[in-house]
Amino acid sequence: MSERLSNRPPETGALFARDRSWHPPAFTPGYKTSVLRSPQKALLSLDGTLSEITGPVFGHNILGELDDDLIHNFAKPGESAIGPRIVVYGRLLDERGAGVPGALIEFWQANAGGRYRHKKEGYIAALDPNFGGCGRTITGEDGSYAFRTVQPGPYPWPNGPNDWRPAHIHFSVFGHGFAQRLITQMYFEGDPMIWKCPIVRTIPDRAAIEQLIAALDMEATIPMDARAYKFDIVLRGRRSTMFENRLEGN
Repeated sequence: MSERLSNRPPETGALFARDRSWHPPAFTPGYKTSVLRSPQKALLSLDGTLSEITGPVFGHNILGELDDDLIHNFAKPGESAIGPRIVVYGRLLDERGAGVPGALIEFWQANAGGRYRHKKEGYIAALDPNFGGCGRTITGEDGSYAFRTVQPGPYPWPNGPNDWRPAHIHFSVFGHGFAQRLITQMYFEGDPMIWKCPIVRTIPDRAAIEQLIAALDMEATIPMDARAYKFDIVLRGRRSTMFENRLEGN
């Protein structure tokens, strides 16, 4: 797998302002953990230091051959993950619609049965021995990315008496410095559970929610193998993708 990095200098200058009403308030009691996680005092916006925005650079030159193939990157030789196979693709864009090249994108998810592979998992669905649930890739010169995986399942979580998370994939977008990281989630077109999720319902604008939903693209499928979903990520501007960890701006 090529590095796909360039010597293009980073863009400098003012960023486009974000629309705070586009994002959920920090305190949303319907999403129970926000009660303790939300700030208790007024927010402060701090500029990044030179060391934070320029380094350390990591991950861009050590990608494995199967890092963008979750169907096989944890599987035994000759075997593969269980579940409906899909391709997820799209572009990483700035506020003007221009592609952002050379960005490290990590993704992680539950398996087809809705279970994560970690020690504190509370859901009793079966683990898939051939599915690790994580991978990464680098965006191309036009900001494009793609990876193969299985469609994750929904799962219950201890927020309310009977709350379930809709099927989703987590995305982590890294820039060229340690502090340049943004986290979001992707949902699937046509899933009725999206609109019942307490986390999703904290977002006040339906259009913002729809921007988190990947569109089924039957023109990009792999015949007799995998469906395709298209998910673009907008980094900045008044209609940027909703990020969980940078509500004040990116």
